[in-house]
Amino acid sequence: MQNPANGTSRMARALYEARATRTPIPPLTDGDPTLDIHDGYAIQRELIELLVADGDCVIGYKAGLTSAPMQAMFSVDTPDYGPVLASTVHHDGASVPSGAFIAPKVEAEIVFRLGASLKGPGVDVDAAREAVSEVMAGLEIVDSRIEGWRIRLADTIADLASNGAVVLADPVPAGDRDFRPTGMAFSRNGELLATGAGAAALGDPVAVVAWLANVLGERGVTLEAGQLIMTGALHSAVPITAGDTFVAEFDQLGSVTLHIGE
Repeated sequence: MQNPANGTSRMARALYEARATRTPIPPLTDGDPTLDIHDGYAIQRELIELLVADGDCVIGYKAGLTSAPMQAMFSVDTPDYGPVLASTVHHDGASVPSGAFIAPKVEAEIVFRLGASLKGPGVDVDAAREAVSEVMAGLEIVDSRIEGWRIRLADTIADLASNGAVVLADPVPAGDRDFRPTGMAFSRNGELLATGAGAAALGDPVAVVAWLANVLGERGVTLEAGQLIMTGALHSAVPITAGDTFVAEFDQLGSVTLHIGE
């Protein structure tokens, strides 16, 4: 990235205003094709500071690009991450207005809550499994403040990993169960659109927790007890239209429902 530090602040401010006005902006990488992953996270951190200054708070983290097809699309071999903001979390059966977003899509995923803190490096799957206390069926709304979803990797990272909102079912104890074979059926207005299994998320959704702990640990960040960990989509995201009702049914976890308002 050739821009000085104030370039990072300028890009964070542009994304902040795009979120506030629901007006998309051109890809950041159009203006500076040299933007890389590190630049994306630098912009993301400044954007989070702006949102927290408005009264929001980070209550967890979401991982994206956890499936092989999505990584191939971006020509990467690792996931990305962004914050889970308190203002974006809704309970099962919530009605979320489509007008709150720019170009929303929805996807089903497994969500964990930590019962103990984790800090990398050196966190393995066994340690991550011991730290997880609860698991929830989740429906994530992803959105992009970038025009037409014309995102490169640095764009989506800077844009908080394209976060929008999440709807969560009631939690169940995680125990020592294996979430890799956990099956999921995803429907819109009663029509089955996709199926998936936990293994689509980095081979094991618990491995996503370990990955996040290690990557954030490199930046001096600890995953804290009580935080939510969104482990990534189990299928391709589906565009949202006002009036839609989405349901994801998970083996052992139950179902979660999202209604889309105007």
